Amino acid sequence: MLSLSRSSIADREAWEAAGVELPQFDFAAVAQNTLEKPEWVHFGAGNIFRGFVANAHQKLLDSGKADTGIIAAETFDFEMIDKVYKPYDNLTLLVLMNAAGDFQKRIISSIVEGITADKTREADYSRLTEIFENPSLQMASFTITEKGYSLTGPDGQYLGFVEKDIAGGPEQPVHAMSIVASFAYKRYLKGQYPMTFVSMDNCSHNGDKLKQGMVTIAKEWAAKGHVEEGFVAYLEDEQKITFPLSMIDKITPRPSESVQAALLEQGIGGMDVIVTSKNTYTAPFVNAEISEYLVIEDKFTNGRPALETAGVIFTDRDTVNKVETMKVTTCLNPLHTALAVTGCLLGYTLIADEMQDATLRKLVETIGYKEGLPVVVDPGILSPKQFLDEVLQERFANPFIPDTPQRIATDTSQKVGIRFGETIKSYIRRGELDPAQLTAIPLAIAAWCRYLLGVNDEGAAFTLSSDPLLDSLQARLAGITLGADAAKAAGVRAVLEDQAIFGVDLYAAGLGGTIEGMFTEMLAGPGAVRATLEKYIG
Repeated sequence: MLSLSRSSIADREAWEAAGVELPQFDFAAVAQNTLEKPEWVHFGAGNIFRGFVANAHQKLLDSGKADTGIIAAETFDFEMIDKVYKPYDNLTLLVLMNAAGDFQKRIISSIVEGITADKTREADYSRLTEIFENPSLQMASFTITEKGYSLTGPDGQYLGFVEKDIAGGPEQPVHAMSIVASFAYKRYLKGQYPMTFVSMDNCSHNGDKLKQGMVTIAKEWAAKGHVEEGFVAYLEDEQKITFPLSMIDKITPRPSESVQAALLEQGIGGMDVIVTSKNTYTAPFVNAEISEYLVIEDKFTNGRPALETAGVIFTDRDTVNKVETMKVTTCLNPLHTALAVTGCLLGYTLIADEMQDATLRKLVETIGYKEGLPVVVDPGILSPKQFLDEVLQERFANPFIPDTPQRIATDTSQKVGIRFGETIKSYIRRGELDPAQLTAIPLAIAAWCRYLLGVNDEGAAFTLSSDPLLDSLQARLAGITLGADAAKAAGVRAVLEDQAIFGVDLYAAGLGGTIEGMFTEMLAGPGAVRATLEKYIG
């Protein structure tokens, strides 16, 4: 039985017999180079990093276009390092799966160190300090989720542990932004060396969010006398420090037990799924779709890896924004949200299964092709039509990607303004297009409102995914139940006219009445959601 370790993969014949592609570079030499002249540290040791970013860098190492590896650092869930990195010698077994069921298996060995940003672990903290003080460091990249950049709560006040970080200065940081700012301060003190901070998180204007987080912490520290004013100037000097925008797109869901079982059948053991105390689902393997996109603003001050040879696109800031807009407002995210809320209502637990439902497939095809593409932002470097084709024909339909509508339905109130509201606003801006002609987008919004009642299409209660506005939204819909008449259902107006949610008053846009009517039809009784979808989509 094969097990994931450096000594085991030395038996190349056995791993290759199991259909696993192995690293092609001299790991010992790369590890020594990384120790002496680190160039890349990455914060956020999760699946998207291991299954995409680290794999891209491995291509550089295999082809001789890089001679140092990546140092993975974790700021939040230290068990990732303790349970997934160290026991497996920082190796990952990447399993790429297409919709036809073909597996591509590859050992990722480009991560040469896995460490925690934990002040109580002196060796780890000392190593991170050493890395940031070295002039050779080119970049720190991040996949820490959008929440990792936020310093404030819904009330706009600093989070409690951020207040402690500000009061305590750079010596005892806890929040990710404070931790990274503290290491940047060490670099500033050592020699004001240039470097670039690259957010690779799946959120709009990610580089700006990262810069705002770090600079805000630095300014608060300077105001309290913890650091010099020059440190703030250093972070804001684009000759020395930059924060490029990026757009990342690849689905790397929770580890699949079916993939684990398939690996065992192929003679690869020790692939247990691990759930950390912080509820991170992980494993020594990463299962992922084959499709992947990473577009980065080419704005680096101290050099960068030649990732363009591994499929990463480097371009200007405006183009990154256009790619992001294309994906988030038209070609992927609106379709995901429509499938999420309808899937929860209709009892689905896999996106791929929804794509076998003719009505739901037609719903998202209509949102994408018929209603979205006429107003899509074309970035020039990617074809919106081809991107959409791939989403609908390969990505969402892939049964080996265990992505759930319940996961995607999380925080929908924070998403609908971008995912649907932007298309509606584009119709309003273009005089020749009338938003009142839209059918599938209003239907998806009506389904979300129906979803908020927490009752599925069979009339049974279900658990709603977390959302910061859930209590507020449900309060506005109080008294609306299955079987409610049009007068009762009209209470949904309190949601639909909220410009803070949709970015537009849907009634003023000529859609409020349509959506309210669809919502009312979905309340008729068990089966009414399905019947309403079929009525309007066919």
